[in-house]
Amino acid sequence: MLDPSSSEEEDEVVEEERKVTQAPKTGAPRVSPNRTGESPGGLQPARTNNARPTSPGPSAALEKEKDDLEKMQREEEERKKRLQLYVFVMRCIAYPFNAKQPTDMARRQQKISKMHLQTVKDRFQAFLNGETQIVADEAFINAVQSYYEVFLKSDRVSRMVLSGGFSANDSRDVFKKHIEKRVRSLPEIDGLSKETVLSSWMAKFDTIYRGEEDPRKHQQRMTASAASELILSKDQLYEMFQQILGIKKFEHQLLYNACQLDNPDEQAAQIRRELDGRLQMADQIAKAGKFPKFVSKDMEAMYIEELKSSVNLLMANLESMPVSKGGEFKLQKLKRGHNTSIIDMGQEDENQLSKSDVVLSFTLEVVIMEVQGLKSLAPNRIVYCTMEVEGGQKLQTDQAEASKPTTIGLAVFSGWVVLHPTPNSPKQSEIHKMTVSKGCPDNDLRIKLAVRMDKPQNMKHCGYLWTIGKNVWKRWKKRFFVLVQVSQYTFAMCSYREKKAEPVELLQLDGYTVDYTDPQPGLDGGRTFFNAVKEGDTVIFASDDEQDRILWVQAMYRATGQSHKPVPPTQVQKLNSKGGTAPQLDAPISQFYADRAQKHGMDEFISANPCNFNHSSLFEMVQRLTLDHRLNDSYSCLGWFSPGQVFVLDEYCARNGVRGCHRHLCYLSDLLERAENGAMIDPTLLHYSFAFCASHVHGNRYLLNALYPSSPADPPTPPKKELRMMELRKKRDSKSQVAAGLRRPDGIGTVTVEERERFEEIKERLRVLLENQITHFRYCFPFGRPEGALKATLSLLERVLMKDIVTPVPQEEVKAVIRKCLEQAALVNYQRLSEYAKVEENVGRLVTPAKKLEDTLRLAELVIEVLQQNEEHHAEAFAWWSDLMVEHAETFLSLYAVDMDAALEVQPPDSWDSFPLFQLLNDYLRLDYNLCNGKFHKHLQDLYAPLVVRYVDLMESSIAQSIHRGFERESWEPVNNGSGTSEDLFWKLDALQTFIKDLHWPEEEFGKHLETRLKLMSSDMIESCVKRTRIAFEVKLQKSSRTTDFRVPQSICTMFNVMVDARAQSAKLCTMELGQERQYHSQIDDLIEETVKEMITLLVAKFVVILESVLAKLSRYDEGTLFSSFLSFTVRRNSAFYLLISKPGMDVADAYVTFVRHSQDVLRDKVNEEMYIERLFDQWYTSTMNLLGTWLTDRMDLQLHLYQLKILIRVVKKKYRDFRLQGVLDSTLNSKMYETVKNRLMLEEATASVRDGGMLGISMKDSDEEDD
Repeated sequence: MLDPSSSEEEDEVVEEERKVTQAPKTGAPRVSPNRTGESPGGLQPARTNNARPTSPGPSAALEKEKDDLEKMQREEEERKKRLQLYVFVMRCIAYPFNAKQPTDMARRQQKISKMHLQTVKDRFQAFLNGETQIVADEAFINAVQSYYEVFLKSDRVSRMVLSGGFSANDSRDVFKKHIEKRVRSLPEIDGLSKETVLSSWMAKFDTIYRGEEDPRKHQQRMTASAASELILSKDQLYEMFQQILGIKKFEHQLLYNACQLDNPDEQAAQIRRELDGRLQMADQIAKAGKFPKFVSKDMEAMYIEELKSSVNLLMANLESMPVSKGGEFKLQKLKRGHNTSIIDMGQEDENQLSKSDVVLSFTLEVVIMEVQGLKSLAPNRIVYCTMEVEGGQKLQTDQAEASKPTTIGLAVFSGWVVLHPTPNSPKQSEIHKMTVSKGCPDNDLRIKLAVRMDKPQNMKHCGYLWTIGKNVWKRWKKRFFVLVQVSQYTFAMCSYREKKAEPVELLQLDGYTVDYTDPQPGLDGGRTFFNAVKEGDTVIFASDDEQDRILWVQAMYRATGQSHKPVPPTQVQKLNSKGGTAPQLDAPISQFYADRAQKHGMDEFISANPCNFNHSSLFEMVQRLTLDHRLNDSYSCLGWFSPGQVFVLDEYCARNGVRGCHRHLCYLSDLLERAENGAMIDPTLLHYSFAFCASHVHGNRYLLNALYPSSPADPPTPPKKELRMMELRKKRDSKSQVAAGLRRPDGIGTVTVEERERFEEIKERLRVLLENQITHFRYCFPFGRPEGALKATLSLLERVLMKDIVTPVPQEEVKAVIRKCLEQAALVNYQRLSEYAKVEENVGRLVTPAKKLEDTLRLAELVIEVLQQNEEHHAEAFAWWSDLMVEHAETFLSLYAVDMDAALEVQPPDSWDSFPLFQLLNDYLRLDYNLCNGKFHKHLQDLYAPLVVRYVDLMESSIAQSIHRGFERESWEPVNNGSGTSEDLFWKLDALQTFIKDLHWPEEEFGKHLETRLKLMSSDMIESCVKRTRIAFEVKLQKSSRTTDFRVPQSICTMFNVMVDARAQSAKLCTMELGQERQYHSQIDDLIEETVKEMITLLVAKFVVILESVLAKLSRYDEGTLFSSFLSFTVRRNSAFYLLISKPGMDVADAYVTFVRHSQDVLRDKVNEEMYIERLFDQWYTSTMNLLGTWLTDRMDLQLHLYQLKILIRVVKKKYRDFRLQGVLDSTLNSKMYETVKNRLMLEEATASVRDGGMLGISMKDSDEEDD
């Protein structure tokens, strides 16, 4: 802004710029000599190299020149319009008296640009590539990876960035919401809370997002921007609207200085003139009857009253302003006396000023700088000075020595000087000659004084004038005048005499018009004249110089509030120079700036009367340009103006009478235009403006009908109670008072036809926009951003569908609209999803079934992702319409079902590759309360139920065949817990049941059917396996040896293990949770148990047969047989050799003992079930002991042969010890049969000792020394 003290060099620069940039006048257009295709001589046709005779060269050039001229004229008109508009805006900024900059507006965040988004992507990609120094665990890296892939790389985010509605705060909130579920699902860690993990992850996110930027610089930048967002100074507001309206800096300087925007008095006077003009315009409209077209004829009278009421309100606001902004002086509250259209003329006497109403308070400061000519005093004398204000007490200065060159003071009674200070007196120090007292020898005393007399805030000007009037100052005389402001609308011209506090005479300037005048003949005194004229009165003033006259006229012009602006006579400087004085500016600086502005063509904008302009059109323009500027700044404003912009627009509307409905209609139109072009606009802002307009256009329909029964489109008759109340109200109040009850939000009760028609047009546009946004909610509000915008959009739609402001729209109607939007949304979402998945590329091409199934599976993943995002980010907004969101999801899935059915139809028969698709979809649908067993889910079940049944049938047949073939070729080699065939069987059964279980079939009855069938099938298969193993066991034993050479083969143990594994698998594969169906398990268990018993019995029988073969060999030594005699003779004859051979003839016993021990070790080592081993050993021991007892019982009457005795003792003792070591219980070991056998053998041993001379170390006693 150019300061009033700008140098002449700056003025010359400004003038040069103006010469270069000034466009040609509209009335006299001229062509630029530098225009392409024009010759210097004028409008000549452009030359061309094409020499064809049909070339339309001259006409084309003229046509082009005409278009250029018209374009230049339009640009010049636009420039003038913007300059005029800028003048009005400047005045609103310079002296606001209605609006303030709001401090409670929501703080806007910095928006992310396309370039910034790419930078953020690069930073996150660098982190994922390990190119940063940020330490992170795998869980955080996975979260960032998901955030990067799903959010940052999304095309919806890119669209939101282009719309200007995406901020860094949105990015951070989405990540925070993204990780909250992940952190909550992490396992608990002692000493580390999940809140700490969240805070740590967010800190790392901020570090990645910020990159290498210095956080301190970032904070400083954010602080500065936040401050500018909250409140702006006047200079910042000027600069902002220069950018908005395209005003150059030098143009602002010229306008600022010429309009005297730094002068509060001039601005207050300008406001008073504007308000007077608006009152006169209201009167003219009332007289001429040129009203806007209203919805009701009766509103015309109300319109005039509204105009005057709005002016009265502005007057009241202006009255509350101090005389000078920032000052402490408050004006007296006086009513505007000459406004006869508002205030009754009977009150005129009450508004007349009295002398006591005029109060002036001065602050006087006198500083004694120096005293000269004080020679008669001794150097060491103390001097001082006194000062006395007329009628007040004396004041004394500090004391000083007379020897000092500069002294403060004066010898007592040395001399004095009388001062007559005024506020116009020079502020610098001056030397005054003193009147010397009689006794003072110093005749030439001079004193240097600095006198400062501050002007009160209510003193607008003062000085000496010659004057004469009709009612006051009736003699032509020079008097001291003060122009006093009593209130914002009351000024008085007061004449004073010396030593008097009250004015001698005063003239209240209400209704007077001041102007320059020529010198009056017959009046001597004064050089330049001006007068104040009122009907029936004229007061003539004269000043001694031109500059003082201009200052007086300007001050009185501000005070009178007149519409006519006095123009000083021209050629002032030339006249002064002809008078013999040096060339100088004999005019105030304001006049100089006004002349300079006139020189540059700005005078028409400055002197223009605001009342002559269509401010509705001007405001629409400035609001539109301000919105463009706001949407292009660095903030994600969503259409909200900044506090400074709101302040200026509010002030403009109030000051220039722009109707609130018009303002918001224009705002809505501009916002809708931006939103239709892809900009992000806050629906809450649209809702606010729409509600304002709706309240204005509709108002209280019942009261309108009561007041204006003839109004078109009457609403339904209100209830009787309300009619009775309105009748009482009409009787009690006047019609104007009732009309006051019809005020809309801005206090305006009148509604123009244009407002109503434009409102209906905007309402329809808004409805279409909202329905489009709801249809494209995933793309207009991606990831639920801006926060709460979708919910506000739905609320606004409900408001738009209302017929008026009172009657709520039926919920079914709203529901039908939203249902239609969501049906279209499903189609839009699926089409875009298909394009993204590139499924459409395969249409018309030869695609293999496997490829088609793969694409369908990938598309299913994307479908589920879309539904999950809808639930996560948009479900809350549709909370009131949750059933419609379910319908939307079903519609969306039905579109996918078409592609899914087409892909499944081309799959080959008995192909099971499509089951992962069912599992993917079913796992999502069954966990969703709303979609589980819904339309698509049932379709999916119907589609896959035959496939599942067919799959189970084929698997059952395949398993049965594998059992048959497997046991035919079974080698019974151990494989894991059983044989190869059994392991394959149990794995297949388990895999089949696991597969069916993992399907999580949602329909309970069919699911139970599948489970029952698989359990029964498993039971049958295991039963078959057990029976075939039993048969193979028996066959194996039959083919094996019956002597002590028999060794328990590995296959026998494997068969036992098959039984063990079958019992374990049956518990898992054949068990049902419900009562009766547990029989499958119990039956197979019983079968296994019986089979194991039979297998043990068969094996024990085998062991008994082997023992029988040993006993058969011993039977040859029975007493009385030939073979026994021969063997006895041989023994006696060779008895001498017995002493040399250790334990002769024990190879049979040793062979049997070895067989037993080997069999025990093999069974113990190879069979996996301890219980079966114990049972087998118990039966084995018991059966063989019973066999021995029976054999001995059969020879009760015979004496055992020595050889028999030795073999039996050896077998019995080893058997007892080995089975005891294998864990057979003592109760079993020490059975009655064992005691019988033991006693018989001990008896036989004793007999043999007496008869044959001893057993050679073999004895039944435990202490024997028989070697093992």
